[in-house]
Amino acid sequence: MKNRYMHLIQILFLGINVFSVAGICGFLYFTTLKICKEDNGRRFIGQVEAIPQYPQTICVACGFFLAILIMDMILREHRFLENSRGIAVTLGMDFLCSLGIIYVLDFNYNSVLLLVAANAVVYMKDRRWTFAMLSASAVVFLVADYDLISVTYNLYSVQNYIRYYGGTVQQFLLGTYHILISANILIFILYCVNIILSQSHAIEEARQRSENLQTVNDQLMQYNKMTEKMAATRERNRMAREIHDTLGHTLTGISAGVDACMAIIDENPERTKMQLELVSKAARGGIKDVRRSVSELRTDALERFKLEKAIQEMVSEINSLAGVEVSFESNVTYLKFSEDEENVIYRIIQEGITNAIRHGHADRIRITAEKKDGILELKVKDNGIGCKDIQKGFGTKHMKERVGMLGGTISFSGEDGFLIDAQIPIRWGEEYD
Repeated sequence: MKNRYMHLIQILFLGINVFSVAGICGFLYFTTLKICKEDNGRRFIGQVEAIPQYPQTICVACGFFLAILIMDMILREHRFLENSRGIAVTLGMDFLCSLGIIYVLDFNYNSVLLLVAANAVVYMKDRRWTFAMLSASAVVFLVADYDLISVTYNLYSVQNYIRYYGGTVQQFLLGTYHILISANILIFILYCVNIILSQSHAIEEARQRSENLQTVNDQLMQYNKMTEKMAATRERNRMAREIHDTLGHTLTGISAGVDACMAIIDENPERTKMQLELVSKAARGGIKDVRRSVSELRTDALERFKLEKAIQEMVSEINSLAGVEVSFESNVTYLKFSEDEENVIYRIIQEGITNAIRHGHADRIRITAEKKDGILELKVKDNGIGCKDIQKGFGTKHMKERVGMLGGTISFSGEDGFLIDAQIPIRWGEEYD
């Protein structure tokens, strides 16, 4: 995420480039008018290798490209901040507009590519595309140099136009021209430094959060091992699964809530108090749910609510307590499942959320349920760290057992975040009233 300082640098960066390009265009146009007015065109043409054929066309073309750059920046900030495709398209347009500006100005100004490179680092989430954009910008920046290109092609030079003026004015214009180029490079350096500092801060926060959750994770692992050893029969295993799901989900939510309290307690005691009330409520609910799981092996939420309402309550609690963005989408409307089916569906979602927060350190979780030819396709997808080598732990093992009891299948993928994909044959019942 960008901080306020980076946002100011970004606006200043764009402003310097707009001012530089517009200034060069305006300078070429008005100097051409001045030369014509003073009837020095023939003498000036004899002193230079090339001149722009239509200065006014240069102004219009550069104005068009600058307008697109500004529009792209606004779209990225207000419309495409979480849209990877939109960001890629606008950055691609920025790159093409930069090439257009460089070409129209006959390679007299190529620093606009630095703006494109900086934006690629900030906005692109896929590091492969970021590297590709940076590489392309770097190659063009090195190759699109006036001194290099003018060896082969006749190009007009901004500095030749500057030399048309007298001594004092000429020194002022040359100084301004070089200051703008140097300022652009300096802002690019500041931009990169701020990006590095921001990413370092984010890494440190993630490390601290991981350390805080590690203790709870170790305790839960010990609990899992002890429970597995005590599971002697199928019914006792079932009871262990229910307790594991309920307690693990509750403790993960409480842990995340306590971490949030620790982060804001010095700055906002009142908000901390409200957060602690949510933690307390979650703890009491967890205790009640554990007791009910032991006595009846059916979650209290499913006793009190219909399945969809119970899931929404769980999602709402995690969103408010743990600061994690959880969404639930379903095209299964007002359908009633049997008790064992509802219990399996609820526990898969509960375990998926718990693992996403505890192991994946995710901050966004998406749950979808869809009916396809008598099969309920249930998916729990998070944006966490994922897991390429998935080990059969307590939670995944018992999810497979639950789904297997209903004649379904379940698979896991840890390539991009973590995905739980369950295919459950459903005895579709009557609709709710």
